[in-house]
Amino acid sequence: MTTPTTPMAAKTIAITGGARGIGYQTAKELIRRGHRVAIGDVDETRAKEAADELGVTVVTRLDVTDPDSFRAFLDMVEKQLGPLDVLINNAGIMPTGHAHEEDDAVTRRQVEINVLGVIFGTKLALQRMLPRRTGHIINTASLAGELAVPGLATYCGTKFAVIGFTEAARQEYRKSGVQLSTVRPTFTNTELVAGTAGAKGLRNAEPQEIARATADLIERPRPFVRVTRLAGGMVAAMKFVPGRVAAGLGSALGTDSVFLDDVDMGARQAYLDRIRNN
Repeated sequence: MTTPTTPMAAKTIAITGGARGIGYQTAKELIRRGHRVAIGDVDETRAKEAADELGVTVVTRLDVTDPDSFRAFLDMVEKQLGPLDVLINNAGIMPTGHAHEEDDAVTRRQVEINVLGVIFGTKLALQRMLPRRTGHIINTASLAGELAVPGLATYCGTKFAVIGFTEAARQEYRKSGVQLSTVRPTFTNTELVAGTAGAKGLRNAEPQEIARATADLIERPRPFVRVTRLAGGMVAAMKFVPGRVAAGLGSALGTDSVFLDDVDMGARQAYLDRIRNN
């Protein structure tokens, strides 16, 4: 016989990169569960459209690379929805290609959004949560932050950084009452993987799966969650596999070329144009 669980009290939750993809679906899932949700995104037009679709009342243009913009976003959230309970640092970008051919501006943009945005957001949230001795910061990383993937050198580096930063901060504040966690998705069917085929024999995740995992993490906090279970289990196991075997498995799965030679750049062009122009 299953014992019924008590519904969680509504929380005030802010999501970066909430206009589309994983951020949008996470907002949708959290609203479904009864939470108060605010979204910020660098694409102001799409953010307002998303807010209308979701019924979100707190929405603004947010540049996560600008601490003042981030601070203003959190100020708005707390003014309109109440003290911040959860910050989900979800904003991120993923260009593909050979490292030596990557434009310096694209490299810098990845580090600024994927790493500095997470660090700025975490610091600002901690400043609000620590005096209350409660709160939860969830940083969206990636399984590519645990297992390197050719064609994503800078992206992998940024996600390794997110995991390392979050884990160090989690230990630093473990007695503070504030939780810190990472969500580590496999490649997910959003614009980030447009024009790519994915690994052979492994399905991509759907953004709704990541949304549910993130919402579950709020209800049952722990240091991290990997999604999907199969891909996460494989990544965990690969840490104990000799390098030569791991390389052979990568070739068999096609991960050594899926973000290099097998990319349909035409299908990715709209995404690449958007991340360069925002």
